Amino acid sequence: MRPLLIVFFVALTYTSFAQQTQDAKQLYETAKTLMRQADYDNAVLVLQNALKQDPNNIDMQKDLAFTYFLKRDYSNAIDLGKKLTDRTDADEQTYQILGMSYKAIAEYKECAKLYAKAIKSFPNSGVLYNEWGELLAMDKDVNGSITEWEKGISVDPEYSSNYYNAVQYYAQAGTDYVKVLLYGELFLNLESYTTRSADVKGILLEAWKKLYLKGDLLKQSNDKSNSPFVKQFLEILSHSASVAEDGITPDNLTSIRARFILDWFSSKSNEKFPYRLFDHQQYLLRQGLFEAYNQWIFGAAASPSAYQVWVDTHDKQAASFKQFQQSRIFKIPKSQYYW
Repeated sequence: MRPLLIVFFVALTYTSFAQQTQDAKQLYETAKTLMRQADYDNAVLVLQNALKQDPNNIDMQKDLAFTYFLKRDYSNAIDLGKKLTDRTDADEQTYQILGMSYKAIAEYKECAKLYAKAIKSFPNSGVLYNEWGELLAMDKDVNGSITEWEKGISVDPEYSSNYYNAVQYYAQAGTDYVKVLLYGELFLNLESYTTRSADVKGILLEAWKKLYLKGDLLKQSNDKSNSPFVKQFLEILSHSASVAEDGITPDNLTSIRARFILDWFSSKSNEKFPYRLFDHQQYLLRQGLFEAYNQWIFGAAASPSAYQVWVDTHDKQAASFKQFQQSRIFKIPKSQYYW
């Protein structure tokens, strides 16, 4: 009888554990639904109950800390965040949640210490460099902020927020329109249909205008502060300078940029400076989608109503581009940071 009793006890224990785990999972799903509905008080209650059954579940704990942050209970968010970042399985998101809570109460020094610690564990994290840059911007250290965003771009080129913040910085500073143009367009291909993308389209259009307002592109290319990549970019772009004499419009930009891509590849600049954005533009040219791509960026920024007219009169081209844009994943190699 004893062996049977042992087997029965083990089976009963396993069944009880499985039931608890299942209940914890169900509670967790309920909590996530409540979070999406912005019912943060109930989300906290449900997460706390789920954690009673599965107390070491770091995903539940992260969501609890994040929910505390969302409901502006920064004290509990920070207390739990500290415990989570001390765990050996703490990930980037764990540090991000605690950092956001520190920033919310202007604990900039503690937050800087946190990010310094986090970067040591995750030196290739675009998320953490972006958060650190935003922290420094909040603390009025704009030079420090752009340094962190640039690091984020160099080590994690597919994380879009570093481009977004860098574009805002360079556009406001008015010091590096080439970076505004290229970072802005990379951002749009990484994050194509958001409120931020609409903002960046307008910045891009203005940056193209201001680049030409600065004067002769060939002279600009010879500026000693330029990297070899920027010099090459401006020199080849200068080939189509005459098109800009009629002004910078969506139609003119399509011509200018098409000529640039043809010259970039015919001069074999792509062999010296392989660049994913230019490969993408060349592909769109070959597929007959380049005009739609440029209208999507610059037409929408210049005049939404005029862009809609273009879409209505080029419905097949616009639909083909949209289908392509929504079906592909834009990948950027780490080796293409030339600044």
